[in-house]
Amino acid sequence: MEPILRNTAGIDWITILIFVSLLFVVLAKVTFYTRFMNFIILPFNNKYVFMYNKKKKLLNWFNLFFGLFLIINLSLFIYISSSILLEPRQNSSLIIFPLIVGSLVLFMLLKIGLQMGNSFIFGARKTIAEIIFKKISYFNYCGLIMFLANIMLVYIFIGSKVVVYLAILLILLVNVIGWITILRNHQKFITSNFFYFILYLCALEIAPFILIGSYLKD
Repeated sequence: MEPILRNTAGIDWITILIFVSLLFVVLAKVTFYTRFMNFIILPFNNKYVFMYNKKKKLLNWFNLFFGLFLIINLSLFIYISSSILLEPRQNSSLIIFPLIVGSLVLFMLLKIGLQMGNSFIFGARKTIAEIIFKKISYFNYCGLIMFLANIMLVYIFIGSKVVVYLAILLILLVNVIGWITILRNHQKFITSNFFYFILYLCALEIAPFILIGSYLKD
């Protein structure tokens, strides 16, 4: 039986980031246990979005913990997936990961800023804030999927394209469930601003997935 040499130096920093992201989940569970348990079943029961769709719904520690958890794992998922689906030489530099993190943070802040700005223009601050809260809730939940996918891709099914595509499918599924909930609960508002809604959907919801998909395929 011949020994197998495994290069573990490249995953040391990934292990640290996965562990740090897990700490944010632990903090969220310990600090907001009831809210956390309702959040865990979000795709199967939308009780969470109705219970916590209140004042300061966007600015609270629970959203902050899961927001940081999401950014770390989404950045890792993009980085690891690109290293699997693209040529290895295109993903050799660790400078790519900070660029991914910075781009995601900038995009998310810009997206929320534009949404809140439009809420003043349309005089629907409360309604748009509720929509943002619901979207963030479902997207934060996707962080759990990315977390599990990252663990499998780094330690279990190393370099598996099947895991990458399955994770993407589950992420899309959770977001579709979220959008169905939003469309059902805000049908009147969306209908009265249908043209704006289509522009927003194409520019800030669909386009990012297309760009990421194009990047992974190139």
